[in-house]
Amino acid sequence: MKTASSMITRVGLLSLTLAVTTASAECNPDYRGITLDVGARSRPFIANAIAMAAQGWEKQTCGKINLREFPVDQLYPIYFNALVTGEGKFDVITFGPFWTPDFAPYLADMPMAMRETPAWNDILPVYRERLMMWKGRYVSQTIDGDQHVLYYRLDLFNDPKEQKRFQEQYGYPLAPPATWRQYYQIAEFFNRPSASLWGTAEAYRRGGEQFWYFFTHAAAYTHHPDHPGAMFFDPDTMDAQINNPGWVKALEDYINGLNVAPPGALGFTSEDIHNIFAGGSVAMNFDWGDTGVNAADPKTSLIPGKVGTALLPGSKQVWNDQTRQWDSFPNISRAPFLAFGGWQAAVPANSNQIEAAWNFIAWLSSPEVSGEAVVTPQAGINPYRQSHFDNRERWLQLFTPEEARLYLDAQLESLKSPNVALDLRIPGHFAYTQALEVQLTRALNFEISPQDALNNVAKAWNALTDRFGRDAQRAAYRASMGLDREVN
Repeated sequence: MKTASSMITRVGLLSLTLAVTTASAECNPDYRGITLDVGARSRPFIANAIAMAAQGWEKQTCGKINLREFPVDQLYPIYFNALVTGEGKFDVITFGPFWTPDFAPYLADMPMAMRETPAWNDILPVYRERLMMWKGRYVSQTIDGDQHVLYYRLDLFNDPKEQKRFQEQYGYPLAPPATWRQYYQIAEFFNRPSASLWGTAEAYRRGGEQFWYFFTHAAAYTHHPDHPGAMFFDPDTMDAQINNPGWVKALEDYINGLNVAPPGALGFTSEDIHNIFAGGSVAMNFDWGDTGVNAADPKTSLIPGKVGTALLPGSKQVWNDQTRQWDSFPNISRAPFLAFGGWQAAVPANSNQIEAAWNFIAWLSSPEVSGEAVVTPQAGINPYRQSHFDNRERWLQLFTPEEARLYLDAQLESLKSPNVALDLRIPGHFAYTQALEVQLTRALNFEISPQDALNNVAKAWNALTDRFGRDAQRAAYRASMGLDREVN
């Protein structure tokens, strides 16, 4: 298999880092005559950011970018088939880190020169040290920082009349919810269909990134601070945990959200969630960083200047998978969830343009280029570098000072939390989540109880684990959760 280290000269390696900071020399490095085929999800999100970066890279290097866009639910089979068959359809692919275990055998190693720069150390450790590596190899570059955080309407939450009414009705001050119980009480309070205002909105459509919203609920109840890595599977036996009482409680909550959501909620995708909040139709939601950026944009939002951000709700009770009972905590246990984990870019090993491909990825992910993308509505790029958080003046192009402070503080606190919950990341992720969504959809349509739905998922997951090889899956899962240093 070709690797980047065997294909790229030392001069070419150095150009990877020099290109993103040198704009004076024409065609530096010189990629005239080279066209890179870059795969991405359909616009706007991610593809817009790649197209923006491509303009600068083409001017700098004289190369060309052919951006190939596909619906997000088609990316996995398109990429996987191209990689396995060796068709050479792509020079760069962009994807979620949960597919890395399946893709890694067919990817080129990241050049060492990309790991010898200030830009490398600028990437937050949770991305750099956990999500860009597989089996001891750096095979991808984070180009987006993804996690779920809470958004709320500042004008509604800061209204003295609303605060007084809420205090009288529920007995505690109106503020961003600290627990999921408070989340649904606040959603109930603001749910006013006659005024075209609803409590909240989540993604419920199968294929619309549905399961990540469910996982976010589950993190609070199943990511035990004393037992890391036991959220999805027992890390010792690899038995599925998804039907334990913590997961059942999460599914009950997820279904309960339908009672305080706008009409048609079962058809909502994550993109719908962005637009619904920006349109002022809901009092709050939780979602990726795109909701905050898009809702703050006065060109498309009805609520600019009114966007609050906070940590995800937690719980005082967390299911203990070892004792098989609920553990109660004196303080609220928060488990910020890295839903999706951020888009990444990688180079297929069968590309004929490995040097140029990594050069483009270095440009795309550079502090300068990515720093503009994170504040660009509809780009789909969220903060993943320390410099993204430190350069707060940039955010004032979009946010008010209060909005910027709330947005950046909530995200950075989540990313640096000692109890941060990592997403599922093992071989066969696509098959596991497909099996899950079948049963989630049945439960959301009240065809089956939450417990029965998750029992079915657990049975399917255990069968998949046996099919892929329980020992191999156990090693992969433990490594992805940080329990072992790497997969052997």
